[in-house]
Amino acid sequence: MSMSIRPLEANDRARWEELFRAYAHLYDAKIDAAVIDLTWARLLGGKDGFYGLVAVDETERPIGFAHLVFHPSTWSQTTYCYLEDLYVDRDARRRGTGRALIEAAYREADRRGATRTYWATKEDNRAARRVYDRIATLSAFVQYRR
Repeated sequence: MSMSIRPLEANDRARWEELFRAYAHLYDAKIDAAVIDLTWARLLGGKDGFYGLVAVDETERPIGFAHLVFHPSTWSQTTYCYLEDLYVDRDARRRGTGRALIEAAYREADRRGATRTYWATKEDNRAARRVYDRIATLSAFVQYRR
């Protein structure tokens, strides 16, 4: 299977939403339709620092996505890139798609002058962590939420 990475485009909406809902399902999350619409608008329009990438197959059908959020930092004069969401369709996994999306995120971060790209994953997400361990450094930080 041939695959490439490109910015999210308006005609990706239906397939992107299908993938996004599958991603949310993995985490037993229910995302309101209004939030999905807002997320799409932010990603497509670059609003609030959002930027969307998609992995597409040889027919240009999206098979995965990366959602980036660029933001200023209190620890740097530059911006940081938060890789908020990363998902690859089950049928397209184990072919380098996730790695290609992360590497595209790195390139976009470099292009924008961001000095850090970071993300979080579930501790038990072993398959993804095998990829992450090869292309990033595991942080000692623990995430807390309210």
